[in-house]
Amino acid sequence: MSTIPAELRFAESHEWAKQEGDLIVVGISDHAQEALGDVVFVELPEIGKVFAAGDAAGVVESVKAASDIYSPVAGEVVEVNESLGDGPEALNETPYSSWIFKVKPSNADADLAKLLDAAAYKAAIGE
Repeated sequence: MSTIPAELRFAESHEWAKQEGDLIVVGISDHAQEALGDVVFVELPEIGKVFAAGDAAGVVESVKAASDIYSPVAGEVVEVNESLGDGPEALNETPYSSWIFKVKPSNADADLAKLLDAAAYKAAIGE
């Protein structure tokens, strides 16, 4: 059982979102990385791409499976974590500090309000 950071919001598809200034930082939860197993590759979204909340934005591949990463909020990708290209295992080792991409949100407050808080996410994954 892991500690779920209280400041994060979660999509039911296991991405986390954190507001950082006027950007939303996105990663995958500890629960997701555990279910995936050893992450071997991350397909990052393109900078400048615009997603609606819930759109597939990239892929995380593990030794077990490939899984889509969904954007938990609507907006434009403004930065991607290039270091995951050489070190995708960071998602396994430090899932809550290893972000995947950052979005300039089109409606941060409304989108974040639709996501689960830490307690609701914990209940959703049965912890």
